Amino acid sequence: MARQQLKLWPSSWVSAAADTASWCLALSLVALLLLCSLGAGGAGAGEAMLPQVRGAALSARPCEEIYVVAEGETLHSISDKCGDPYILEQNPHVHDPDDVFPGLVLKITPSKPR
Repeated sequence: MARQQLKLWPSSWVSAAADTASWCLALSLVALLLLCSLGAGGAGAGEAMLPQVRGAALSARPCEEIYVVAEGETLHSISDKCGDPYILEQNPHVHDPDDVFPGLVLKITPSKPR
């Protein structure tokens, strides 16, 4: 007895469905790539652009409780600018007063108003 292969779907229908699915997938990927590339260009609705502070504006910035050391600053210059003579005592993570580097975070407690 000859064996008959059971075909549930005609091959033309299967290839048409596969072509349609591959086109839908390709278009979806292109749309996703366009959306990602266009959306990454600027700040989103919830994000604000931060201003860049340089030069005289950097040295005239106010002293807040948390202070980030900028390039060229020393503990003495920060103390004079912010009116806090006890910076070294309030920041136990600073072991050497001469080893202050840009990006170091300091706690400032101004003793005189600016």
